[in-house]
Amino acid sequence: MAEAGQDKTLRDVAIGETATVRRLVGEGALKRHIMDMGITKGVEVFVRKVAPLGDPIEVTVRGYELSLRKSEAESVLVI
Repeated sequence: MAEAGQDKTLRDVAIGETATVRRLVGEGALKRHIMDMGITKGVEVFVRKVAPLGDPIEVTVRGYELSLRKSEAESVLVI
């Protein structure tokens, strides 16, 4: 989850919007998994689709489509 009320996570980005990754929260394996998918500080992420119940979220990162779980998307703070 977001650490403070003003922090916006990738999960909060609306469909069709682009956000820039500010930083990743989380520890160990989760953070490494997100970084291995190409989601790192400064990268632009476009939200393509969200499943009807909100999980998973389909995004475009570095030119390819990627599906993220809600828990993964909450670990990505964006601008």
